Amino acid sequence: MCERTFVRWHEQIAIKDRETRLPGFADAVTRTFDAPEALNARFHEIHAKSALNPVPGGSRMPFGWTVNPYRGCVHSCAYCFARPTHEYLDFDAGKDFDEQIVVKVNAPEVLRAELRRPSWKREHVALGTNTDPYQWVEKRYGLTRAILEALRDARNPCSVLTKSPLLLRDLELFQELVAVTDFSCCLSVPTLDEKAWRETEPRTPHPRKRLEAVAALNAAGIPTGVLVAPLMPGINDAPEQVEAVVAACEAAGATRIGGQALFLRGATKDVFMGWLRSQRPDLVPLYERLYGRRTYLPEADQRKTEARLRALTGRRPIKAELATRFQRGAAPEAVRAPSPPVQQGSLF
Repeated sequence: MCERTFVRWHEQIAIKDRETRLPGFADAVTRTFDAPEALNARFHEIHAKSALNPVPGGSRMPFGWTVNPYRGCVHSCAYCFARPTHEYLDFDAGKDFDEQIVVKVNAPEVLRAELRRPSWKREHVALGTNTDPYQWVEKRYGLTRAILEALRDARNPCSVLTKSPLLLRDLELFQELVAVTDFSCCLSVPTLDEKAWRETEPRTPHPRKRLEAVAALNAAGIPTGVLVAPLMPGINDAPEQVEAVVAACEAAGATRIGGQALFLRGATKDVFMGWLRSQRPDLVPLYERLYGRRTYLPEADQRKTEARLRALTGRRPIKAELATRFQRGAAPEAVRAPSPPVQQGSLF
């Protein structure tokens, strides 16, 4: 059945009653869409004051800036580390994170202005480090594409991390990016185990569809790796599970394969443990022992959880290395000399 049957733009609802406004944004417009992927979700359109987000100085990430056109994510991954950020908006990190999606409708225009500033040093910009830039809502708003167009026109190094094969829509744009700057993609594929996938990532595209995207991107000359993360004890870290996903990554021509063990920071721990009690009560004692008041696994348990992946990929999948390899792609090259601007059409 065609998508038009499900998605009827003339039936979208703009909710303007005060009770549904986004806290702190008096001019926010809230919409719902008649689409199966958006059931129960509300999309809050706001006008952001800035697009580039500096990475905190104490972070171990090798890139200094991120852009996030959306906050919240309909993928509903129980383990998502970005959940606590929704609390800054007076939403909760559980159901609200899955269903109350903030849409920064002016992010591309704001980004273009920021990239033109004389003080901007063309540092690497990462997309997908908070919530997924190619989640379902991108089909409706196209903000990620418009942001990448701005980065292309500025010849600014950048990268994308996602769980969605929707990024294939922008293949030609990616080819334009690699022609003028350093650009790479990464697909997150924690497991191929059907049960583990359905339980932990209930509204994400099928993992094999993501691997098909990896193969297509690499075949088209776009450096694309796979992030096998998080590895969750007793859920997707069994040797045979890890071996299956690594073999599939290699078959897809992944330029890099890495991963790391689950970490549970802030409210994510509460959400994940609640999910565990509901879906996998047999694992609750194990996780209470392993994590307790910790964010990360004890070192010995982390080594054990990551051991098979480390052995198969031939390198230790520590966080700093992963960030470097997956967000920066290959070793940084000298900045290319500017060439004539690529023609840019209207954003909307």
